[in-house]
Amino acid sequence: MDCSRVLPMGENARVVVWALLILMIAGTTVGCGGGGNMTSMPSNATGTVTVSISDPPSCKKPNGNFAHVYITVRSVQAHIDPHADDNSSGWQELAPQLANQPMQIDLFSETQTNCVLAQLGSASLPVGSYQQIRLLLVSNNPSAGSATPASNACAGNGYNCVVMADGTMNELELSSQDNTGLKIPPGQIVGGPIQVIAGQSVDLNIDFNACASIVQEGNGKMRLKPTLTAGQVSPNNSGIAGQILDSVTKAPITGTVLVAVEQPDSTGVDRIVMEASADGNGNFRFCPLPPGPFDVVVVAVGTNNLPYNATAVVNVPNGTNLNAIPLVAETGSSGPAILQGFVTASGASGGAQADVSVSALQSVSFGTSPMTTRQLTIPLQTIQLTATTPVVNSTGLVSIESNTNCPSGSPANANCALYTLVVPGSNPSVGVFSSSGFSYSAPVSGEVPFTVDAIATVPASGGVLDCSLSEVLTSTDVNNQPLTVTAGATTNVARIDFTGCS
Repeated sequence: MDCSRVLPMGENARVVVWALLILMIAGTTVGCGGGGNMTSMPSNATGTVTVSISDPPSCKKPNGNFAHVYITVRSVQAHIDPHADDNSSGWQELAPQLANQPMQIDLFSETQTNCVLAQLGSASLPVGSYQQIRLLLVSNNPSAGSATPASNACAGNGYNCVVMADGTMNELELSSQDNTGLKIPPGQIVGGPIQVIAGQSVDLNIDFNACASIVQEGNGKMRLKPTLTAGQVSPNNSGIAGQILDSVTKAPITGTVLVAVEQPDSTGVDRIVMEASADGNGNFRFCPLPPGPFDVVVVAVGTNNLPYNATAVVNVPNGTNLNAIPLVAETGSSGPAILQGFVTASGASGGAQADVSVSALQSVSFGTSPMTTRQLTIPLQTIQLTATTPVVNSTGLVSIESNTNCPSGSPANANCALYTLVVPGSNPSVGVFSSSGFSYSAPVSGEVPFTVDAIATVPASGGVLDCSLSEVLTSTDVNNQPLTVTAGATTNVARIDFTGCS
């Protein structure tokens, strides 16, 4: 091209357009006087990923039946393809150190540094947006020559086990996790894909919700059905903290106080990201966390099973101390409410097996022009043993295995399971976070509506969704009336049927 030539305006414009097209196609700059080349990002560009694991447990004794939960991790991997399956190529190793030195972790131990249980390792990864994460565990019966940890707290119960509150130990049976991994699909990576940028470091934290991941089967065995989330975190983010107090006495609540940080999905249902119990002074802290914002949901059962309403603070950014969060006691109530119902599973040839996670949802509305409505996932509670009441545990995770004692009207030959959800007997209170201060709404009086949400997965699959509809919600009771609860009483929920199951 002759650079001394002056082109008319229209011709200049056409040359510029063609030059831009050439740049886009060839990735080079064309100019006068032998202009230099501008190359695209090298195909071998990498960034560093450091991965940690956390689990603020809510079911550790005395709030639950477990004292310790041990898992042994031998690999952590990531993939850029949201649809990659177990056998796809392209899985990238995030913690290569674990191959020869697997790490056994007590998910109920105290955090070590910066809110995490353990640093699993680090690695250089090709740049990209990583859409899936998976953890691979050491088999409870590893083959000869397989790497195992130097010490084993499970001692005769494999390499993954549960220690109950009474000290007994049970092997934690794996599904396929030692071969295919504990899956964290795109919808459970908080804040979206993990972005690996050339020359930069990324901190990835995996939250392992052990309390929602253990299936207690009818034969007394314990099986792992993983419930995990992950997210890109900043070591400098201090997380979300606060103190739960009785709204009248302004003192910590004596009893069990559960706190969850949640984020709404595309349907407006808040899903739990992390859950923990407050300490004896009512204090809690969640970290590390992705940037947010989050909704914080609190429930409590006080002395003599006195229930409190659920209280939520919505749109809370990371790095926030919420200070005092007041909970309103359901004065005069004999105990929390109970939701109880059956889930069934059937396939083309009759009864099917499924693992079903069951949640209780309460709706809140806030803001103006327009008003926002969300369904909070209510942390599940326990009714404690007293002289007049038996223990009632929530069973938010059930295994459908047989057709024994299925309710009348169930689909022909379907298998079934009974679930129990212990929940507040009142409507929630809500506050909308503002850095300049905010207040909490009073719980609405009158009827207390709930929705039950059930999600079915294939047993022994590591969490693969199952059935023609993998998620079913109901807001009706067994009499086909709106599903409402009363403190101290049991409400029977309309049967939930899963069909087309594998």
